[in-house]
Amino acid sequence: MIVEKAKSIGPVAATKKRFRQPMSKRFRFPGLLLLALLLNLCWTASDAQDQSGSDAPSAACLAFKNGLTLGATLAHTRAKLKAGEPLTIVALGSSSTTGFGTFGHGGAFPDVMKEELSRLRSSGRIELINSGRIMEDLADNISRIDADVLRYKPDLLVWQIGTNDVVWRGIADNAKEMLSDSVRRLKTAKIDVVLLDLQYAPLVLATTRYIRMEKIIEDVADEQKVGYFPRFLMMKRAIEGGVTGLVSWDGLHNSAEGYKCVGLALAQMIDAAAR
Repeated sequence: MIVEKAKSIGPVAATKKRFRQPMSKRFRFPGLLLLALLLNLCWTASDAQDQSGSDAPSAACLAFKNGLTLGATLAHTRAKLKAGEPLTIVALGSSSTTGFGTFGHGGAFPDVMKEELSRLRSSGRIELINSGRIMEDLADNISRIDADVLRYKPDLLVWQIGTNDVVWRGIADNAKEMLSDSVRRLKTAKIDVVLLDLQYAPLVLATTRYIRMEKIIEDVADEQKVGYFPRFLMMKRAIEGGVTGLVSWDGLHNSAEGYKCVGLALAQMIDAAAR
């Protein structure tokens, strides 16, 4: 198992009580949510101005991917790239996939991944569909597979999972079975799958639920022989190694530099797994 015992990385807000209200009822204070979004925008803009080049947290963070791989080959991705045919990638997930806080400026980790993969495979033609949706958990993602994944007939699915289950809503008793069945279905559709785990952040570490979710994701990837991108471990190594600025002000999401590190590392691992 790849999970290491987590150390405290800052003040941790109390986790909310488990709930299953409709999306329209989850945010009772739209004014506070708007304020949070505006603060995140200011934080992101300031971050982009102050951090660049080899001294940026993303560059320092990237060094800590050394020795990490997806743990599986991406046969369909490799075949498409080798043949010079268009490669279609779908990114499925929650707010991390949408690039929460980057406000559509190409800073979401899937956008960074596509740009870096295009650089690494300059002759390739890569299409990215971002099917992220804020506040979704595992069951929500699964309910959208037909509409937001399979209908695009992708060659590769990057599936970011688990954070909202751990932080807000609790992990379903049958979470492993749900994930495993869904991965099996995706493989039957001739889609390469890469599972992307939790971020290393204070709210994720607030309860021990993260340990169970990390094990579920890793075990399913291993049993189903699909890719596994260890975001949690890479961020943990980087933060414990002294890299700062990878987590946003909210103690949960990646910062712009955090998303950049994840996107670059993911693209480089996809490239290696498709050789």
